Amino acid sequence: MLVTIARYTYPYEAQIARALLDSEGVDAFIADEQTINMQWLYSDALGGVRLQVKAEDAERALRLLQEDREALLVEEKGEDRPACPVCGSVNTEYHQLGRRWAFLMFLAVDFPLFRVRDGIRCRACGAITELRPE
Repeated sequence: MLVTIARYTYPYEAQIARALLDSEGVDAFIADEQTINMQWLYSDALGGVRLQVKAEDAERALRLLQEDREALLVEEKGEDRPACPVCGSVNTEYHQLGRRWAFLMFLAVDFPLFRVRDGIRCRACGAITELRPE
């Protein structure tokens, strides 16, 4: 018997979780993926895309999905964050510049007059700067 251990809004999220479980030897199945791919408005009505496993694997699968593997990934692949041009810190995160104005203009005139650009926000000094293409 299969039990639902997680629900996702988008099918790709369920596929990522299924791939993780498969890599650890837990058979996982995705329900309602194709229905939601064809008619995404049904997602809320159906309860999203369901990730299912055998009842005896449910506890192990939940434990695997809750593990935080970011530190292992950073150790293996390294961290490639851009440095803040203001203070030089690498404690930065991705940030979209102009998104709010583009959205407001889209609401007002039905056309996004402002361009959305990629940027970074520094967690150390709070500066927000545009990323320049290299």
